[in-house]
Amino acid sequence: MTDAAVPRPTEAAAPRKAQGIGWFHRALDSDIFYSFRRSRMTMVAAVITLLFFLLAIFASVLAVQNPFDPAQLQLMNSRISPLWTADGQSPFLLGTDEQGRDVLSAILYGLRISLTVGVLGMLLAATLGITLGLIAGYVGGAVDSVIMRIADVQLTFPAILIALMVNGIAKSMFGNRLDAMSMLAVLVLAIGLSFWVQYARTVRGSVMVEKGKDYVAAAQLIGLPAPAIMLRHVLPNAMGPVLVIATINLALAILTEATLSFLGAGMPETMPSLGTLIRIGNNYLFAGEWWIVAFPGIALAGLILSINLLGDWLRDALNPKLR
Repeated sequence: MTDAAVPRPTEAAAPRKAQGIGWFHRALDSDIFYSFRRSRMTMVAAVITLLFFLLAIFASVLAVQNPFDPAQLQLMNSRISPLWTADGQSPFLLGTDEQGRDVLSAILYGLRISLTVGVLGMLLAATLGITLGLIAGYVGGAVDSVIMRIADVQLTFPAILIALMVNGIAKSMFGNRLDAMSMLAVLVLAIGLSFWVQYARTVRGSVMVEKGKDYVAAAQLIGLPAPAIMLRHVLPNAMGPVLVIATINLALAILTEATLSFLGAGMPETMPSLGTLIRIGNNYLFAGEWWIVAFPGIALAGLILSINLLGDWLRDALNPKLR
């Protein structure tokens, strides 16, 4: 009776295929990516940051020696100047330190330690701060008051002081039983407990705005539990400021680890981070071995600067008043 057109399988599959790649095209057409392409400084900072991460990941392939392995070190090769100087020797491109470690290899492996501590510390601080901020903002009342008063008290102390206190407590409890990997875990804990307040206060403010909106009331009306409402509905709308804080705090976490190591409260000399390398090289600066401290310092400064530039761009890109 009727000649109803039945869609062909190929015609039905085409829209689904387009939907599969549609998110990629939307990302390329987004305001954030447009802002990224317009800023050459941001693109350079992104490339440098990515390069640092790749150097850390492939350190064992790129380094001429493992500076953490005493069997590969020779004291006869100590304090050799960079390769381009008159006293330079191959394959030590950036020279060696007092233990015969190749400075470039030490920087690559130290970069791995610094980035590991920085990323894990930032993730711990974000997890703790976001969780407490969600609870404080959504529940309110006495719970909100307790969490925010703890945050206010912690804000009266510098982050480096909190990290030093946590580090000191761990060393007083475990003493010489702390090996290099345990020390890395202590640094991550110290940094995480030092920077959670910014996440908590930011998320709390966003949650207090969002929980009064209609979609939260609708979710409560259909009987969704509070954790599901907080995680699935409220948190995604508060992630913009959190991403900015996370990017900036990554640089602060790396810098805090370097400061702790420079003060002697961080990674040991047998497994040095960039901060430890700077502390070691500082002892030989006035003896003429400038390369031992100069190149780790340049690497640390370049890493911090590139991450901070990305954080500044992300803050402006996510600010609706600047679009």
